[in-house]
Amino acid sequence: MADHQPTILIVDDTPENLSVLGELLQRSYRVRAANSGRRALQIAQSAPTPDLILLDVMMPEMDGYAVLAELRGNPATAGIPVVFVTAMDATEDEEHGLDCGAVDYITKPIRPAIVLARVRTQLDLKRARDILRDQNSYLEAEVQRRMAENQLIQQVSIHALARLAETRDPETGNHLRRTQEYVRTLVERLRTHPRFTDHLDARTIEELAKSAPLHDIGKVGIPDHILLKEGKLTPEEWDIMRTHAELGSRAIAQAEADAETPVEFLAIAKEIAHYHHEKWDGSGYPDGLAGDAIPFSARLMALADVFDALINKRCYKPAFSFDVARNIIVEGRGRHFDPDVVDAFLNDFEQFKTIALTYAE
Repeated sequence: MADHQPTILIVDDTPENLSVLGELLQRSYRVRAANSGRRALQIAQSAPTPDLILLDVMMPEMDGYAVLAELRGNPATAGIPVVFVTAMDATEDEEHGLDCGAVDYITKPIRPAIVLARVRTQLDLKRARDILRDQNSYLEAEVQRRMAENQLIQQVSIHALARLAETRDPETGNHLRRTQEYVRTLVERLRTHPRFTDHLDARTIEELAKSAPLHDIGKVGIPDHILLKEGKLTPEEWDIMRTHAELGSRAIAQAEADAETPVEFLAIAKEIAHYHHEKWDGSGYPDGLAGDAIPFSARLMALADVFDALINKRCYKPAFSFDVARNIIVEGRGRHFDPDVVDAFLNDFEQFKTIALTYAE
């Protein structure tokens, strides 16, 4: 049972006062004693940590106010309730003690019944605070655990959907992971750019990267004889191929409509799916948007998607070298791609190469 007893630290420079309080309290509590402020601070930081401190105010060298100030300034002792025990009984003295952070004020000479009642009340309050703190900590940990679980489920679901598109086009391999990391690299570089810094916080960056794998989800609606055709598509086949952008955005829009509350990454994924084949000069599809009218997310994906297609073999083309792919991207600056996105790509070209090699086919 002793291990479950609350610990009370009594602090007084007069041995007689320590003896009186010690004898009164030790019947029910574990009692520790200090005859100076410095010693009290040492004991307060050692095990077992006091559950309550009865602190004399008038002490030489370091008075009770100074001790309380140091206790409150130390995170390890800031939460220990302190009751002043003093011969000063003026109302202003009591108010000053409470203003300094004491939880109660007992005047000398002490009355045993009053001391025991005050001590019991403060220990009950501390126990209640500790229980509430523990419950809050548990709830916070549980919220974090469930959020992490939901994030994992969301991430797995995104990749499952994206893999569905990949099953129609097996040559893409790790294309999803590579393009996701390309997008993350670009947006990290651009987060301090004057054009983008106002709306690129850490959450938005993560949502952009999370959404990237869904860019080609619309390919599930393209017939195999077109999607997997070796060589150049006919104009009619090309018209059908281009519908994958709208097919993908419509599918994601339907998922948005089914959700009870707005889902930020779905809104971004819908933009990417719909507009990632638009071009900076307005010559892209499906809507022929130009410049800043093209959503930022889609401008990032446009470059990431093209770069990855260039450096990897496809049924309609061989793989190009990193340098050739880099030159093609540069040639598209201001025509196919947002110039600032190209500049970000050039600044992090070595990182793009590392990503490509890390997640190679």
